[in-house]
Amino acid sequence: MAESSLQQSLSQQQSLAPQMRRSLEILQANSMELTQMVRQALETNPVLEDITEMASLDDDGLDPEDADSLDHLNETDDDLRDLMIMERRNQTYSQDDEERRDHLYNSIVAPETLQQHLAAQLQVALLEPGVRVAAEVLLGNMDPRGFFDLPPSEIGIRMGISADDIESATAVIRGFDPPGIGAVDLKDSLLLQLERRGEGSSIEHKIVSDHLEDLARKRYPQIARALGTSVDRISEAAEAIGRLTPNPGGEYDPTGNPMIRADVIIENEDGEWIARLTHEYLPRLRISDFYKDLLGKTTNDTKSRQFLRDNLREGRTLIRSLSLRQETILSIAEKLIQHQPDFLARGPRHLRPLTMNQIADELGLHATTVSRAVAGKYVLTPHGLMDMRSFFAAGYQTEDGKEVSNAGVREAIQALISKEPPAKPLSDEAIAKALKTQGIPVARRTVAKYRDQLGILPSHLRRTF
Repeated sequence: MAESSLQQSLSQQQSLAPQMRRSLEILQANSMELTQMVRQALETNPVLEDITEMASLDDDGLDPEDADSLDHLNETDDDLRDLMIMERRNQTYSQDDEERRDHLYNSIVAPETLQQHLAAQLQVALLEPGVRVAAEVLLGNMDPRGFFDLPPSEIGIRMGISADDIESATAVIRGFDPPGIGAVDLKDSLLLQLERRGEGSSIEHKIVSDHLEDLARKRYPQIARALGTSVDRISEAAEAIGRLTPNPGGEYDPTGNPMIRADVIIENEDGEWIARLTHEYLPRLRISDFYKDLLGKTTNDTKSRQFLRDNLREGRTLIRSLSLRQETILSIAEKLIQHQPDFLARGPRHLRPLTMNQIADELGLHATTVSRAVAGKYVLTPHGLMDMRSFFAAGYQTEDGKEVSNAGVREAIQALISKEPPAKPLSDEAIAKALKTQGIPVARRTVAKYRDQLGILPSHLRRTF
């Protein structure tokens, strides 16, 4: 008989209360995520009310100064509560109202995906049943760019579809819009686009077909010798090829161009920089007095009382968390103004090195709280819309003792490259020496790293002929 033993162990585990976890989620959420969270709360929690679209107090002809008084706000709140209670009791919906509401919801249009765009073209195509089935299978094996995950022949073998049907279906799909769809790789897609433009026998087609690697490395003289033409003609062809799209399905990518909203606006008023929250995406919430009154009247039904208590508690937690989020973001923005006045006045090159620990210490917060607060948040500055995290960066000290952030060094590199001779671009070593003359000691490998971050090619690939 196997021996049995009883062991006791002691371990320490940290857990967060639901309210604290909710507060951290709201603090870290970006504007789009927060909008969804608030909408979901409004749909599921009956005690919450959105008062964003309520008529302003001035609409009743009130004095603006009196409208801000606490007594008047309390009086208006009581009147509004009574009105809403009466509306809930008396409100009815006709069949026409229901139909109009359903029509409105059903009329909301979502962006068309690549698969939907291609499926619509397949639906109207006149095809044999076997070819249509093969085309449907091929469309199901296509990535967001519009390229096949596997060669069509291999897809046919795996799915048990005849080679003839697969070949016919491939030809049909390659004729769909947008041009370049139905390719197996980038080279195949570029060739398809040229053929759709009637340039199947052009120099551009020959370059893509036989000299694509040389083109990527800008070996124009070598291509010119192989094709028996001039370097100027190859340069023209390279520009034409550059106008083709490497991602034909990209325009149907719903995540390709997300809408970004500013959480904070920093602007100059009367010579002083100020920060203000936009609030444009955030509804104004409050707890319904109707349900607070109902809780006081509900004495016998224990389940109903508990339901109301739970929703009231969740509603208050949400409102407090939203308020704390906005207050924290605004406090950080005001500290950024104090630390980055030169940037605000003169541009990105004058952004100073700054860490989240510095801001956290000044605000009496933990660094991780600051990190959560700035994640996914954007600031509208005189120099454009900026990720809030971009204000925090390490940097260098110039020879005259000034501090320059990494962003400032990148801008200096970009400025040097923008002025370089096209036929003789600056090497990374030359850029490092030029920066040193400006008092910025940066190594060649650091220049290469920042150049890559800027999306700028090496000097031999930037050369033009």
